[in-house]
Amino acid sequence: MTDTTDDIAEEISFQSFDDDCKLLGNMLNDVLQREVGSDFMEKLERNRVLAQSACNMRLAGIEDTAELLEKQLATEISKMTLEEALTLARAFSHYLNLMGIAETHHRVRKGRSVTHLSKSCDDIFSKLVQGGVSPDDLYNTVCNQEVEIVLTAHPTQINRRTLQYKHMRVAHLLDYNDRPDLGHEDREMLIEDLVREITSIWQTDELRRHKPTPVDEARAGLNIVEQSLWKAVPHYLRRVSNALKKHTGKPLPLRCTPIRFGSWMGGDRDGNPNVTAKVTRDVALLSRWMAIDLYIREIDGLRFELSMSQCSDRLFRLAHEILEKETSSDDRHESLTQPYGRNQLKFHGHQTSSLPTQLPPRADLPACTDCDDGESLYPKLELPRTDYMPLNRQDGKGLLGSETRQNISKSFANGSTSPQSAAGQRGSFSPSQLVAQRKLFAESKIGRSSFHKLLEPSLPQFPGIAPYRIVLGNVKEKLMKTRRRLELLLEDLPCECDAWDYYETTDQLLEPLLLCYESLQSCGASVLADGRLADLIRRVATFGMVLMKLDLRQESGRHAETLDAITRYLDMGTYSEWDEEKKIEFLTRELKGKRPLVPPSIEVAPDIKEVLDTFRVAAELGSDSLGAYVISMASNASDVLAVELLQKDGRLAVSGEFGRPCPPGT
Repeated sequence: MTDTTDDIAEEISFQSFDDDCKLLGNMLNDVLQREVGSDFMEKLERNRVLAQSACNMRLAGIEDTAELLEKQLATEISKMTLEEALTLARAFSHYLNLMGIAETHHRVRKGRSVTHLSKSCDDIFSKLVQGGVSPDDLYNTVCNQEVEIVLTAHPTQINRRTLQYKHMRVAHLLDYNDRPDLGHEDREMLIEDLVREITSIWQTDELRRHKPTPVDEARAGLNIVEQSLWKAVPHYLRRVSNALKKHTGKPLPLRCTPIRFGSWMGGDRDGNPNVTAKVTRDVALLSRWMAIDLYIREIDGLRFELSMSQCSDRLFRLAHEILEKETSSDDRHESLTQPYGRNQLKFHGHQTSSLPTQLPPRADLPACTDCDDGESLYPKLELPRTDYMPLNRQDGKGLLGSETRQNISKSFANGSTSPQSAAGQRGSFSPSQLVAQRKLFAESKIGRSSFHKLLEPSLPQFPGIAPYRIVLGNVKEKLMKTRRRLELLLEDLPCECDAWDYYETTDQLLEPLLLCYESLQSCGASVLADGRLADLIRRVATFGMVLMKLDLRQESGRHAETLDAITRYLDMGTYSEWDEEKKIEFLTRELKGKRPLVPPSIEVAPDIKEVLDTFRVAAELGSDSLGAYVISMASNASDVLAVELLQKDGRLAVSGEFGRPCPPGT
């Protein structure tokens, strides 16, 4: 009876697969009918029948008939123009892609109906415990496990990312089509969506028209993280944690990361001259930008979820501090940029009389201009401090001249609050100049602008109301500043931010998240703490601030050539001509020294300079962004020590440039 039931289920399953194939095939035929016309569709169908018949004849062992059909098929294709042959190839290619999507969807659907298709963490841990492994050994082994998955570039990947997205969309629609509660109108709309997707696929160019750059390859790798790993990793770690708690009594620690990710995209320069020091820097910064952007999205969802008021004392104090800082910042900004209150006028904390009930003469003129009698019935608009300038102005000149700025500064220093008195020698300012200056101040202010306040929910006046939202709102604000800082660095623009205004390390981001987690646990809301918040903490612990650490790879001969140039410049001979013992003696001596090896004034060939620049960029990025340094064709200890020395020299050069201590380590 069970075998009969399984056979019926298998038949129904394959019937669904056949239905999906027919559905997608018929839709593709309808799209081609509109796109290429009925005449070409007749040719396509004739070629399809000939190819299918020849295949069937060969499977049946009728070789002569199969050869005749194949010759006829070759004749039909040879009569086509190049454009028709391309259209034919595209049609069959898209048909095969759609059938592949249907087959993959069928495998997923079939897997859902199988109870034990693969071994789960629960099964594995259960067998290990039954086999004699103690719960403590199992727990320690899992917590100490380290697996690093390294993503590499695939320049031969023919499918464009655009088409991959469209194929995923078709797969999602097939999955939606399996819902038993789908109504007639919903199914019709689904069919329309499928037709639109297939039409879009047909009208999209399948081929890349230019060779992908290393940065393009890195973006494709980041796309993999965003589309799959970002969701899969916390889901998998949650399963591991639940299974571990079941068999050992202790869950997986939140900061435990059995799996990490690395990348060679943008770092593998062995034999690839397109991977330069700038490419490595840009890819590393781009990876950081993507990580921050993903964290901002997660924080948005978490703020909506954690709307409760009960919290620990530590979280309450932190929320109170954030509110006080936010309130004082808003008051300063309002006193400088909002001269008019609801019923009274405020500027710099002073209040004036209420607004007059009758408009005075010359009320049509701007409030910042002088009246004939030398006085104004309205308070003058006070200019902000004159040291606010846009980021891209390094010459000290804004919309106002430098002399005018100095005059304004002197007037403010003497207690003057009138822009006219400050610019008496230069004449009064026009309204457009004052508006522009006020705009510069608003743009230069570090913090949330008025525009962002329209988008963000207003903060409560008391930290007892939604303290988690206050803390997470502060986290989001710092993440947004971090993202903006990375954008400026990617654009090679000057970026001067206070260190406490952005996140630099993983621990800085984890600190408020762990505080929220501990607060929820202490308040009896562990079911909330172990949900989306725990997933975010595990993402931060796994992906860090960079998503994937970048591995650098270079051939050992390039390092030897670089040291050749340095030793010749220093009149020490040619490094590559020394024996191994002399090389090791030189390298170890220089490694123990405290001075840099490479003089700042050295002039070398472009390929040598590229190697030196790579080590400088590595020193700037630091160990948080970089993983392993892979030395191709390494055969001696000197090959490793040479990289060690060049890394040390790069760290010394960067630390001297930025005026900070040289970081240790490799």
